[in-house]
Amino acid sequence: MKQQWKPGTMIYPLPAVLVSCGTWDNSNLVTVAWTGTLCTNPAMCYISLRPERHSYPIIKNHMEFTINLTTEKMAEATDWCGVRSGREYDKWAHTHLTPERGVMVQCPHIAESPLSIECRVKEIIELGSHHMFIADVLDVLADSSLIDESTGAFRLDNAGLISYSHGQYFSQGDPIGKFGWSVKKKK
Repeated sequence: MKQQWKPGTMIYPLPAVLVSCGTWDNSNLVTVAWTGTLCTNPAMCYISLRPERHSYPIIKNHMEFTINLTTEKMAEATDWCGVRSGREYDKWAHTHLTPERGVMVQCPHIAESPLSIECRVKEIIELGSHHMFIADVLDVLADSSLIDESTGAFRLDNAGLISYSHGQYFSQGDPIGKFGWSVKKKK
């Protein structure tokens, strides 16, 4: 029997990402769990932020950001960037993450991230406590050490990605099947 709860945001797990924003000379990092894919063609994604977050006006002013996937090695920095404000701290210096120049955007991406997704804001939807930044994906920067030389496949499963679920960070578990495995014909 299920217990009834008030309406809330209980869709978990979610990716725990670090979003970089601003310019090369004046950038910030913010931890975001409310993010995802919106469309394949054209490639689009979103992040949702509270307007009172330090990064909100930075993104709104520049209309671009980079989503950086995070790993177990980046977990402490990911959490720290979510509870400390860029108004008071230089998050790059404190976390020892390495900024690298953006390719299609002004803001840097994180060298330690296995995948960085450069985005340009298309629309901002004011939803309530959070505003959704809908963005076009301009470029994807993949860690070349995760590309299988023999197949050319990007092995993101070897990156040690983390997720966020109901107030906690988790590493990914063992794979249980590849897309379509449930209908694949047995040999």
